[in-house]
Amino acid sequence: MEPSSSGLRRPQSSSKKKQKTTILALNHDILCLIFGFLDLVQLIRCSAVCKSWSRVIDKLKLLQMQYHKQQHVDPLSLSEGRSLIKHMEEIAIQRHRFSLQRGPANAFQWKGHLVGVNKCRMKMGLVLTGVGDKVMRLWSVESYNCLDEYALPDKAPLIDFDFDEGKVVGLVGSRICIWTRTGTRNVFSSRDGMFTRGLCMSYVDPEAVVGCEDGKARVFDMYSRKCSQIVKMHPGPITCLSFSDDQLLICGSSLGSISVSDLSSDQRVTTLKSFSSAGIKTLCLNPRSNVLFAGSTDGHAYCWDIRTLRTLWERRVSTNVLYSISHLRNDASTLVIGGIDGVVRILDQDTGEVLSRCIMDEAGIVSTRPKDRYHQVIKMKKVQRLSEDARIDLMPVTSRPPITSLAVGMQKVVTLHNDKCVRVWKFMK
Repeated sequence: MEPSSSGLRRPQSSSKKKQKTTILALNHDILCLIFGFLDLVQLIRCSAVCKSWSRVIDKLKLLQMQYHKQQHVDPLSLSEGRSLIKHMEEIAIQRHRFSLQRGPANAFQWKGHLVGVNKCRMKMGLVLTGVGDKVMRLWSVESYNCLDEYALPDKAPLIDFDFDEGKVVGLVGSRICIWTRTGTRNVFSSRDGMFTRGLCMSYVDPEAVVGCEDGKARVFDMYSRKCSQIVKMHPGPITCLSFSDDQLLICGSSLGSISVSDLSSDQRVTTLKSFSSAGIKTLCLNPRSNVLFAGSTDGHAYCWDIRTLRTLWERRVSTNVLYSISHLRNDASTLVIGGIDGVVRILDQDTGEVLSRCIMDEAGIVSTRPKDRYHQVIKMKKVQRLSEDARIDLMPVTSRPPITSLAVGMQKVVTLHNDKCVRVWKFMK
């Protein structure tokens, strides 16, 4: 017998410990019974959990039956040019748009860092937070649990970062550092002094691009750990950038212009001019529609068609700085913007119209509950939607702390505010 942590011996038991029952213990018949009670969107989510669930749902043709039931369409119509998957994606995007625009919402927040942090990235239901302390933390946006953390290798400051399934890539001082997420934990880095002060970073495997204070973008090959290209993008500092799968590099400047370069041809394509001289603080490229969005220091939001280089719309959505702009991948309908006034704004991608404005209701703390191994609590607050004529400047700052970074997922938005907390805004239909 092993002593317990309290120093007392556990009584000897002749019976074996009962094994915990897992979801894998459910047989085919029970799964069929459970899945039969679910609606279309719930079935779509369940089919993405694992291959065995997907096979059960597919074999019973539950997705097809629920789609026909909810959409009132002829089953034969699905074979006329458009697949069921396309239909399901459209339904999910419609629900996402409706939820952001009109649905009730709650904001969940917890203390995620020991000091204030101001950047986040979200993919695959995970959000990575950092910049401000010496560690990046990876969270589940469903359970709010900390799944992993990545410490900086030395005293150099973390400036920007991103991640994918296998690694975390960070701009640390004047180096690119790579943390492996699978297998043995390793940290790789480039040589010191590879570039002047970097201000922002983006990457698409196997390359990372750093926007620097001298107006140059430096392309870094993560496998050779060498700088492969240097492209002069602006006469002034590069404040934000976007790097696409087809090697299209877009950089925003503190001087108010945006430069576009095709790295595959090593040539600068063009410069997009904004309607004011205010600096560009944030960029977001929608690869599905080839549309570029930008936010400025004077509260303007812009939209360009990258194929024609034509301005589609321009709108002043705030009187202050816009720090972050994002949208759900594959969504060409809604756009989420956050800035110094702390208001989460949902915009129409086609027109720039502000569809909704949201802040947290400080008086509406609904509940708190214990969190994870860090013994912290999660606070749930009501989300308040503001009218078009609402005086934001008269509202308490505690209900709208400045939004320094945000990321968008299905019916949810993650925000950071340069404080210790991580906030997840969950919108319902």
